[in-house]
Amino acid sequence: MSNSGPDTTPTAALATKSTAELIGSGQEGTVVDQAKAYLQRVRHGDMGALPAIGGFVVLSLLFGFLSPFFFTERNFANLLTQAATLVMLGMALVFVILLGEIDLSAGVTSGLTMVIFIVLVNVNGLNWMVALLIALLTGVAIGSFIGFFVARVGIPSFVVTLGLFLAFQGLELIIIGSGGLYRVQTPEILAIMNSNMPVWAGWAMLAVILAVSLATSFWDRSRRTRAGVPNRTIALVWIKLAVIAVVGGVVIAILSQNRGTGFRVVAGVPIVVPFTLAILWMGTFVLDRTRFGRYIYAVGGNAEAARRAGVKVVLIRWTAFIVCSTLAVVSGLFSISKVGSVDAAAGRDIVLSGVAAAVVGGVSLFGGRGRLLHAAIGALVIAVITNGLGLLNLPAGVNFVVTGSVLILAATIDAVSRVRSGGSLTRT
Repeated sequence: MSNSGPDTTPTAALATKSTAELIGSGQEGTVVDQAKAYLQRVRHGDMGALPAIGGFVVLSLLFGFLSPFFFTERNFANLLTQAATLVMLGMALVFVILLGEIDLSAGVTSGLTMVIFIVLVNVNGLNWMVALLIALLTGVAIGSFIGFFVARVGIPSFVVTLGLFLAFQGLELIIIGSGGLYRVQTPEILAIMNSNMPVWAGWAMLAVILAVSLATSFWDRSRRTRAGVPNRTIALVWIKLAVIAVVGGVVIAILSQNRGTGFRVVAGVPIVVPFTLAILWMGTFVLDRTRFGRYIYAVGGNAEAARRAGVKVVLIRWTAFIVCSTLAVVSGLFSISKVGSVDAAAGRDIVLSGVAAAVVGGVSLFGGRGRLLHAAIGALVIAVITNGLGLLNLPAGVNFVVTGSVLILAATIDAVSRVRSGGSLTRT
């Protein structure tokens, strides 16, 4: 999928840059010039997902050395499915973290909506597609509720969402009962996390990704040309496509191997992967190439300046919480598909891991900086920690200690890089 930079079409003063600024930020010149500009940004503290990528590589090599099972085809597929729920929740939280806000209720929102979904299907006999639509609309309603009190009334998001974090756990107990548990009986839902695409479909997916990435890149270039904005060298487009082709090809080749036992053949890309990639691409498109996305970054960077520039700050904040809660429902759907059941504690423990995924990936807690891809990378880092420690048969407490330590390190890097880049640790 395309991961080129934000849209530069001049629709507001906040969204425009002078040619000099674009040149200084590496928006034109040779590949060498672009590399030098990137290194300059890194030296000034704008590291993005670089620490997370480095952590992912180091941890993978470490666990691969300590466990002979880490780099097997079966574990690789398990790692992707284990990370999917956290990737989705992390991406949901990015929309509010970019504003400098927080949603502590996102995890239990995913749990509550899945409790509603499973009761409607198993108890009331409702069609699963209708029940899922109701669950999604419930997520929209929850996001609207949070957005109203945060954006309109002015209550801190920490307070509002903490209250809902507690209240929704009570609603889950009321609906499903203490100790209650419902099995997921819908084959289509179970298939999301437990079934695979045909091997040929994985390669077809890679071809679609390359085609969409190429088309998006040239569309971006044409819009920049029409706007009179310098384009990056075309060589970067081909380099990006080559990286996607190589990395994607290696991943699909590994997943195309038989990882079943005995006479059972298990091969192909897990079905959850294209779902996650599609939502990642759509969310990235919204943040990078729409006015709404640019305004989210503007409000997160300086809400008062955005307001004076004509941005409807209240509406942007309100909408961001709606998007977050709606994507949290999708995260809950992935979770119950993996577990195969829903109980009264659904979603209670995952929200802090979602915040950790975003921060570890490079999304700034101070707002205004970060991307959905960063949250996905951060979620993979946390999934590697959980998966690797599990293969080593270490106690669950070690997992919490290591994950917490990585989160503190990531937050420290975020704070230091913000100071080095000339930012402030206080948000206006």
